[in-house]
Amino acid sequence: MTNKKINYKTFLSKEQYRITRNGETEAPYTGEYCSLFKPGTYHCICCDAPLFSSKTKLNTGGGWPDFSQAIKEGQIKYVDDFTLGYKRIEVKCNDCDAHLGHIFNDGPPPDYKRY
Repeated sequence: MTNKKINYKTFLSKEQYRITRNGETEAPYTGEYCSLFKPGTYHCICCDAPLFSSKTKLNTGGGWPDFSQAIKEGQIKYVDDFTLGYKRIEVKCNDCDAHLGHIFNDGPPPDYKRY
């Protein structure tokens, strides 16, 4: 799937578009998946690619859904992000380039990653 042929505005809400296509952030504790811990798979809202498993969902209380790893190698990609004046690593869907958030080094062992 390529994002050049899809008009995401036709099926995403304004907030979903702002976050996934413009790389912005939703307000903490407002997302429907923030406190959801049902078994299952979390898919990209833009292209439906499987991204994360509930088996790796973390209960950090940080205001956004957090995971310790992607559902499989190569499903997400990492992009250097300097928008705040320092380097962060942005996480994107590898299939459609949707912004998923950022990766942090304060997750659980053995990798200590939090997506």
